[in-house]
Amino acid sequence: MGDQKKVFTLAEVSEHSNPKDCWLVISGKVYNVTKFLEDHPGGDEVLLSATGKDATDDFEDVGHSSTARAMMDEMYVGDIDTATIPTKVKYTPPKQPQYNHDKTPEFIIKILQFLVPLLILGFAVAMRFYTKQSAE
Repeated sequence: MGDQKKVFTLAEVSEHSNPKDCWLVISGKVYNVTKFLEDHPGGDEVLLSATGKDATDDFEDVGHSSTARAMMDEMYVGDIDTATIPTKVKYTPPKQPQYNHDKTPEFIIKILQFLVPLLILGFAVAMRFYTKQSAE
């Protein structure tokens, strides 16, 4: 390939997102994984679902072996223009309404957790007493 590295935009990489032509962006590099789709242990759907975006987190979350990482060198086609990758938006969950502790059913649950076993024990003792009385 020479010393010149080919630099792709995310839009260019996104054009390669089908089973006959599949490219991924991982750690700022672009890989042509088309020939590896059938051999991928996780199946081709995993790779196809990671196209058109920065797949670095998907790749790292799985914990690939050093052998898998070495195989990537053979699939390398260039670098990604990082300016074309959208910035990650940090997820912030929607605000939940304040929970009113005055109306909490927790108190009822705690009472029931105490009373139900007590009632079962009382029922067992009553049955024991009743069956002992009727046997005499």
